[in-house]
Amino acid sequence: MNDGYTALPPGKLANVVTCLEMLSFPQPRPERAAGGLAIAPWERPDLDEYRALFIRVGAPYLWYSRLELDDDALARTIYDPDAEIYVARDGNDVVGWFELDFQETGECELRFFGLVPEAIGGGTGRWLMNRVIERAWARPIRRFWLHTCNLDHPDSMDFYRRSGFTPFRREIEIHDDPRTNGLLPRDAAPQVPII
Repeated sequence: MNDGYTALPPGKLANVVTCLEMLSFPQPRPERAAGGLAIAPWERPDLDEYRALFIRVGAPYLWYSRLELDDDALARTIYDPDAEIYVARDGNDVVGWFELDFQETGECELRFFGLVPEAIGGGTGRWLMNRVIERAWARPIRRFWLHTCNLDHPDSMDFYRRSGFTPFRREIEIHDDPRTNGLLPRDAAPQVPII
């Protein structure tokens, strides 16, 4: 690969993706009292409800991958027996969700982890990540991993590292801007200009 700048055509985005891994169960990070926080398996979620939560959590960071899938493909992905999906609630209010993928023997991928915008910054993320780590390591795995990118929440990399993950690979992802192809509203993620 050559060093330097590469121009992207209009309607395209480039992300710097960092993959992180955890090779043993870490010491849990301190968290605030759970109060009304709880997680529950989200078994066979309604596809429209799933997409609505995906947009609510991910639109500020231009998450789009699940929005490209038709109903059959989305159902195959999220109803996969090797996947676990959990929704987090504070009382009756949904505050986030996460997805674990156990398809690879001895491994778990954190496919998605996110909070609704109004739940960010109050300690819910730490509480939820501690539950994520517990769920992942409840199975006999040797590696737990995830990826994040420069479009995710600005504190995500530090948050994952504080949680016990270590970066191991960097990638470049080029894709259509989901605001220009109709997957997300044009006013999503105003911090990223549309070109």
